[in-house]
Amino acid sequence: MPCINQVSKQRKDRVPLSGRIGLVGASVSREDIDVSLVPQDLYDRLVVVRRDLHRYPELSWQESRTASVISTFLHSLGVQSRTNVAGHGVVAEIPGPAGVPCVVLRADTDALPIQEETGLEFASVHDGVMHACGHDGHTTMLLGAAALLVQEKDLPAPVRLIFQPAEEKGSGALAMIQEGALDGAGLIFGGHLDRHYPPGAIVVSEGAVNASSDNFTVEIIGQGAHGARPHESIDAVIVGSLMIMALQTIVSREVDPSRPSVVSVGQFHAGTAPNVIAGQAKLEGTLRAQDPTVRRQLLSSIRRIAESIAQLHGAKIQITVTEGTPPLINHPEMATLVRRAATETVGEEHVLPLKTANMGAEDFSYYLEKIPGAYVRFGSQVLGREGYPAHSSKFDFDEGALAVGAAYYRSVAKIAGRQLNQQVAAN
Repeated sequence: MPCINQVSKQRKDRVPLSGRIGLVGASVSREDIDVSLVPQDLYDRLVVVRRDLHRYPELSWQESRTASVISTFLHSLGVQSRTNVAGHGVVAEIPGPAGVPCVVLRADTDALPIQEETGLEFASVHDGVMHACGHDGHTTMLLGAAALLVQEKDLPAPVRLIFQPAEEKGSGALAMIQEGALDGAGLIFGGHLDRHYPPGAIVVSEGAVNASSDNFTVEIIGQGAHGARPHESIDAVIVGSLMIMALQTIVSREVDPSRPSVVSVGQFHAGTAPNVIAGQAKLEGTLRAQDPTVRRQLLSSIRRIAESIAQLHGAKIQITVTEGTPPLINHPEMATLVRRAATETVGEEHVLPLKTANMGAEDFSYYLEKIPGAYVRFGSQVLGREGYPAHSSKFDFDEGALAVGAAYYRSVAKIAGRQLNQQVAAN
């Protein structure tokens, strides 16, 4: 999927902003919006699109209607797009100079299996499905960025927009990469709404943004026996219980306290009857780390501890580790670049440092394993709803963040594009 450039492909004729987008709604008041970074008519349409996506959420790998809304919006801008990428992904191209790698901007599009309880007039119409992580906002921001970028007469580099499915499954990014979404790309940028910061803020990290996410299973094979004759058993419940307790010492006693990590056992299955000592048990848990070295350490320690306890009690075990997303760590040079873009967008006083990296996972990290880039957070706090985190049935965000995100992506695309252009010229 090579970048489209102005030599090989010209943009289609464009119509004015006011006539482009087919989703029409009443003008939206901006009295509560901190910044005015996009034209009013575009902002109005972005709110309409966001609310439409919110009303009709779709789960991972099922984002067909969402993809249609995206491609329709892009088509109205005269922007080329390719649909059905890695399922229901959409990849769009805004041309730039020949021979310059693409700047990639990415948004996620999928919703969650949650019953919405916000009471919003545009609440989900699908039972048990909700945009509870702001992906409706992320998608809309990137559409807004497209509307702004097509107005630029001379982009320094081609811009590729990735609308990625299945982030919540942790597998959408890999699927997009496998289908060529990063071919010909030089740098990549993304972001996430964050209720911990005020609307209008852009939050930048010099390093870790999100933790890794790996799952593990320990199957314990002991010896069952009658509950009245424990001496004839190898009690899988006892062995499993000792493992659970011992695993909690990994983070507290083996990992540097300055490097956040988590080992959690979420499931413990054993036993068939109250008077039967279980001969088999299964533990299932998750590991989180913000540092690749700590991630490897956690995996090694789990194996060592589980094997030692099993051997001590005469049991056998089988350990299965399912590696998930790696930690999301901004490239230092790219953190400097996005801080510049954020400052250009909202002013230095509204560019904030990330207080603490999130222990949740984000599969944007797979992109950063391939090419340099950075991931920011957009302040989206709603007064009175600060206590409702992402993945809550009452989650919502300040729609003013749509304008911030769209303007930021335009800025970072231009700054990153100039850097790529200069690198090509220097070579």
